[in-house]
Amino acid sequence: MTSLRKLGSSDLEVFPLSLGGNVFGWTADETASFAVLDAYAAAGGNFVDTADSYTAWIEGNSGGESETIIGRWVKARGNRDDVVIATKVSQHPEFPGLTADNIKAAADASLRRLGTDHIDLYYTHFDKPEVPVEEIIGALDELVRAGKVRHIAASNISPERLRESLEFSDREGLARYVALQPHYNLVSRDTYEGGLQDLAARFGLAAVPYFALAAGFLTGKYRPGTTVQSARAAGAAKHLDTERGRDVLTALDEIAQAHGAEIPTVALAWLAAQPTVAAPIASARTVEQLPALLGVARLELTAEELARLTRASA
Repeated sequence: MTSLRKLGSSDLEVFPLSLGGNVFGWTADETASFAVLDAYAAAGGNFVDTADSYTAWIEGNSGGESETIIGRWVKARGNRDDVVIATKVSQHPEFPGLTADNIKAAADASLRRLGTDHIDLYYTHFDKPEVPVEEIIGALDELVRAGKVRHIAASNISPERLRESLEFSDREGLARYVALQPHYNLVSRDTYEGGLQDLAARFGLAAVPYFALAAGFLTGKYRPGTTVQSARAAGAAKHLDTERGRDVLTALDEIAQAHGAEIPTVALAWLAAQPTVAAPIASARTVEQLPALLGVARLELTAEELARLTRASA
């Protein structure tokens, strides 16, 4: 049985891989999404990540499709108490921004789509510096006190604003961020390491990195001379043009071969071993893609292997 990880200072215990819901209602329809969710749960997974804006970028969608699918799945399986649901506010077309009124209205809309009376982890999706942290934290605290949200977290926020938010919460005795969702992976380390990571360590926040596989590049399927059919292919393939990207692939290949593991498993294992990281986020549009992701729960890299990947990705 895979050990769950404590999420920062919260009482949440989560599987070491968070299942990304960004593909639900996009590259995975409801049937495919249910199959992926079923397989993830059967493997012991309990931490599902989504946002109120998923998947508003698709023609004909209005946002909230991913939440709706997750809500229908939870209702169909009767497993709400077994699943830690994380969602986000600020980017839904009908609920943009982080004003107090918008945060509360967006939370109610998310609760309706998810078919639940509480959100386990509620992120500010993209910080809005024009809104005072006092207003943002105040609104989030109201949601916690009302029982609509168990814990709060932040994503896409500067170190300065994160510190200001945490210090305000502590000073006023209000709900405080317990987790941080940064862009972080083997080919994008400066997006987290440094100021944000230092604050997470100092204040006891858990990191739940997104783009953990660099939009697919760290799956190993992108190679010189190959063409990948994917909605995210252009963004992923650009790493082949960098020395760091090629060095990382070489290191991943060798370490994966040594363990008899798949390349994405190794990439996720490096990330999961980094200071403050509780659970990387990765998504699967088919059940067949899941084993390479779930393997992170069982693969433990040696200190030498971790150092090798750290050097390659410097």
